Amino acid sequence: MTTFRFAAIIEKDADGYYAFCPDLQGCYTQGDTCEEALANLREAVELHVQDRLESGEPIETAECVNLTSVEVAL
Repeated sequence: MTTFRFAAIIEKDADGYYAFCPDLQGCYTQGDTCEEALANLREAVELHVQDRLESGEPIETAECVNLTSVEVAL
């Protein structure tokens, strides 16, 4: 069994939480809570990677992921 690690981004909006994986184009989901969005994203990533592996497509993962925020005052 191979383990893959991907960056996950979860953002809160007016309707709940939106989650996506920037390394996997089109791999996104939502949830009413942060935990639900993360669980849904984990399932979406698993299906996405499984499909790519079955199609013989390469799976590339980021070697290093850094997350920060930028604040500006105008």
